[in-house]
Amino acid sequence: MTELLFSYGTLQLEKVQLDTFGRILEGSPDVLKGFELKMIEITDLSVLAKSEQRFHPMAIPSENSNQQIEGVVFEITEEELLQSDSYEVDAYKRVNVILDSGKNAWIYIKA
Repeated sequence: MTELLFSYGTLQLEKVQLDTFGRILEGSPDVLKGFELKMIEITDLSVLAKSEQRFHPMAIPSENSNQQIEGVVFEITEEELLQSDSYEVDAYKRVNVILDSGKNAWIYIKA
């Protein structure tokens, strides 16, 4: 069974995809409304090694319903979804959302 994962950050990087899933993911652009991005500092050494970025974006609910986040929806397996869970640090949690396209997808937001 395939899962949909909406990424607005480092999971879009080929290096992160190869290190996390062992392959390059294929996806399509989409939008999440009602959220905005804040940057958080990453201190987990394994995540830093994969992303090579000290600061990562984090989706948080916005008080402005017109706020939106652009990103990419990837089709992944259930096993890959669990692999993405281990990539994300504890500051994130995975939730299910409806994207602008009407697709139901997983996303990582502020825990």
